Amino acid sequence: MTEQHSHRFERGTDGPKVIVVGVDGSDSSFRAAAYAGGLARRQHALLAVVYVQPVMSAGAALGAPVAETTDEIAEDLVAQIREATELTKGIFDVRWEFHTFRGDPYSGLVRAADELKADAVVVGASEQAGHRIVGSVAVRLVKAGRWPVTVVP
Repeated sequence: MTEQHSHRFERGTDGPKVIVVGVDGSDSSFRAAAYAGGLARRQHALLAVVYVQPVMSAGAALGAPVAETTDEIAEDLVAQIREATELTKGIFDVRWEFHTFRGDPYSGLVRAADELKADAVVVGASEQAGHRIVGSVAVRLVKAGRWPVTVVP
């Protein structure tokens, strides 16, 4: 004798709980953040905004304070996100966190998605022509096949 479970459709309860969005200051990354913010709001999910700070080899970084520069970029991104959040406060409330990871964009986003237990990853489409040949971060994330990936143009 088998017990049958009655399954009811539950609107809006099975969506993502943690949405990771990669931002790097580019227009496409800000469009991705806006899209992810809307998705997080509708799904009552946590929006994890991730900036991956590039790590350069010692030889490439000679004479350039790379860590200080990328820290400034991260601080600027947080300020812009806070400003946008304040403008929409009371209209569009979204729970969000800002995280920085170090590395190349693909590896950093993979690590972020794993550590934050992401249910979905949102990224902006690459604005660099060379990525059509080599493969963009977005394409590599899709090929990894570990999370649903949304690429925002």
